[in-house]
Amino acid sequence: MSERSDRDEAEESPTLTIPRGTLLRSRVVSDVGTTLSRALDRGLTGYATLVPQETLLLSGEARGVLTFEDGVPVLAYNTVTDSGGPDALAELAVPGPYRVELYAVDADGLAAAHGEDALRVAPDAAATELADDAALADRTREAAPADRLRDDADEDDAVAAFLADDARIDAIREQARAEARDRAAEWGLDDALDGPSKPDGDDVGAAAGEGAASDGAVGR
Repeated sequence: MSERSDRDEAEESPTLTIPRGTLLRSRVVSDVGTTLSRALDRGLTGYATLVPQETLLLSGEARGVLTFEDGVPVLAYNTVTDSGGPDALAELAVPGPYRVELYAVDADGLAAAHGEDALRVAPDAAATELADDAALADRTREAAPADRLRDDADEDDAVAAFLADDARIDAIREQARAEARDRAAEWGLDDALDGPSKPDGDDVGAAAGEGAASDGAVGR
């Protein structure tokens, strides 16, 4: 692989580099919400390693790192699949128990990692995805800095703006229809996209007769 290809691949798949930190806690928990709540209560700046016990037994692909700044989750990373952000959370959202280790790290030690936008998650995403705890999600949002919440609001606004752009959506739909018709033409299925045909002649009478015979019936 060329040097350029190596560089491009590295840019597309950012990896997480953080210092070891000071171990605060190491245990097996049945609910990740316990760890998230503890980090929030302590205002922890650091990270947690999350290993679902199921993956240890089945050689699965979920060994996660979740970082915190002042108790609020910042980024998520799966060290096995090299995926980050929401994808990593989805891979970690498996039934417990989990082996969890909690570490404290100076904020400067996490600065570089927290600059990786591709690995970041919404402040309340871990509470929602991993713990399914709406109350904890609310508490986390309340503790999150305004700029983190504003970033999430901007994303929601962008999605809302797209959905409200009727002309753009109509153009996408029309393009999809055109592509479907082109594909149907290649397969000789043009008539299938012209809509339902209207019965004529004897078919009209047959359809009327069938309707009368089945009047009141739910289905065939």
